[in-house]
Amino acid sequence: MSGHSSAAAAQTGSNPFLRAVAAISTLAGWCSAAMIVSAVLITCQMIVIRYVLNGSTVWQTEAVIYLMIAATLLGLSYVQRLRGHVNVDLIPLSLPPRIRFVLALTTSVLTIAIVAVILWYGYEYWHFAWERGWRSDTVWGVKLWIPYLAIPVGFGLLLLQLVADFIALVLGIEKPFGLE
Repeated sequence: MSGHSSAAAAQTGSNPFLRAVAAISTLAGWCSAAMIVSAVLITCQMIVIRYVLNGSTVWQTEAVIYLMIAATLLGLSYVQRLRGHVNVDLIPLSLPPRIRFVLALTTSVLTIAIVAVILWYGYEYWHFAWERGWRSDTVWGVKLWIPYLAIPVGFGLLLLQLVADFIALVLGIEKPFGLE
């Protein structure tokens, strides 16, 4: 059944930067969905090998875990674009428009700062794994920089979307907390 989503996607207006970020976040969402589908297909393959063919699996469980974590991290910006994260709007609803705007700016700046710190340490963690040649302690022995790359990429995309949301708020393209 096709229909319109009830999600209120981030407004871009005619701003080229906001449109580009929206396109990147949407692409990240599609990549995230493809990773979830891949994880499901690998799980089905693993079930057939283990229970139908009575064989052993080596890489499947680890691959599914890494795919699901990467899908979650890469999907952050898309969910932010669709305003799908948990949002409690009891306080913004009760505030006058000017104070609501200041609260929206404050929460945006704080969120950007927190995500920037997570991005920094996520990049550092990924870089350690890459520089030191870390491998998983499994039979598959995957190079850990590959799945760890989802941390800085996912939070980098989320940070980009948050900055776009902040710009849309400042320019008046987006209403504070999506409220009139």
